[in-house]
Amino acid sequence: MPYFPQTFRQYVLKNPFNRQYLKIAAIAILVQLVIFKVLYPYGDFFSDSYSYIYAAILKQEVNLWPIGYTVFLRLFHVISHSDTALVAFQYILAQCAALYLFFTVSYWLQPGEQTRKVIFYVLLFNPLILYICNYISSDGLFLALSLIWFAQLLWLIYRPSWLLLLAHAIIIAIAFTVRYNAMYYPLITALVLLRCRQKISFKLVGIIAPLVLIAGFIKFTEQATRKVTGTAQFSVFGGWQMANNALYMFPYLKDYPEPPAGCEAFHKEVVHFFRDIVPKGGAIPSPIDGAVYLKHPQAPLKKYMEMTYGPKDDSTGGIQSWGSVSPVYGKYGSYMIRQHPFYFARYFLLPNTLNYFVPPLEKLSEYNLGSYHVSGTAVYWFHYPSKELSSVASINAQKALLFFFPFIFGLLNLAFLGLIVKWAVSATRKAADRPYRDSLLLVFVTLLVNAGFGILASPIVFRYQVFPMILCFLFISILIDKLKPELQ
Repeated sequence: MPYFPQTFRQYVLKNPFNRQYLKIAAIAILVQLVIFKVLYPYGDFFSDSYSYIYAAILKQEVNLWPIGYTVFLRLFHVISHSDTALVAFQYILAQCAALYLFFTVSYWLQPGEQTRKVIFYVLLFNPLILYICNYISSDGLFLALSLIWFAQLLWLIYRPSWLLLLAHAIIIAIAFTVRYNAMYYPLITALVLLRCRQKISFKLVGIIAPLVLIAGFIKFTEQATRKVTGTAQFSVFGGWQMANNALYMFPYLKDYPEPPAGCEAFHKEVVHFFRDIVPKGGAIPSPIDGAVYLKHPQAPLKKYMEMTYGPKDDSTGGIQSWGSVSPVYGKYGSYMIRQHPFYFARYFLLPNTLNYFVPPLEKLSEYNLGSYHVSGTAVYWFHYPSKELSSVASINAQKALLFFFPFIFGLLNLAFLGLIVKWAVSATRKAADRPYRDSLLLVFVTLLVNAGFGILASPIVFRYQVFPMILCFLFISILIDKLKPELQ
């Protein structure tokens, strides 16, 4: 392991290059934020935004989405009602997390100064982070937490400590309450801890602590959901997602199997939809079109909910109505997938895998879903004077700016894969110390597990891939720097 005469604090604050980086970052973050908020004076809203805000207004303990971001909104509301302040906080937090990862990688992996400059300026002047953090949604907060989590993993490889272990468990737990994509984070952490040279007690605590915190949150969520829906459910949305994923294969099935017990009425709606409605509608939906069956008003998911829940208003923001049918959808979707694994792989997993490498911009393609109006929920929460928004930039400007980012993401994945193969057979790898090798193995496993989780869980969208995109770029730069003698 290389010798480090400076502490990390000294390295960041006393190294002349790093002090210069900090000054540039402070100025650039502020200037970019000011310019961006001149162009987009208001936050960016979509359906999830209103769900989070509505749950915050009612002080709900459970929501259609993980409750962590709703809690964050409530806490921030104590400080400020301004959406500008909220967006600024999200952006500064995400950029500080990116800087923490940058300095952590610089400190331990020691790339050349030219490589560090490239990494620093690309991370700092990435417009994608501005757009992500302008959303009134969990995207920006989850990105920041994920970057911190990964930086901590590198610290666990190089300099594990009990204090770091505690902080790491807390970060994982918080990230899980913000977005359930973090459910694979304890697995990655466990793999790192199993590789580190520490006592068994240290490893066991590090592996078990996040699981205990997550289990406590799951139990709390199930009980809170029971109070509202009458059924203990961890994720009200989970059953809907399972059924949505299964329905992509239905237009291609020759025969429909008998549904599981309790799902007969829903199955009837499914058959009716695909036999009588889809043929009249033209093109058959694919995962590349997004979560079509969750949104389509004539699709069986919403039609069956209307039949089951009835015309009464849902004052819980959808938890009661969606939760009333979610167990049926979860049971039905998982059963159909087990009955037709080949069709599910062919018509959901395969297109979703291709989708992963060039994910659709989805909500990122236009500001505020192409509208200059918001709901009364946003007006109430942020004290807007009216429902009308304004922006100096065109409502479609971000699509033109971000259009190439999904393609860049695909190219970065391919480049990283090629470089990691080159690294595996290189003489440079054999000469590198174990922590360095473990760091690169960590990146590879994280990107692989993230891809697998995303492909299996739901239709891929680009805003969920910002974190792996940053990792990909950062460690491509590190690999090129390390392999430079062999690549020339």
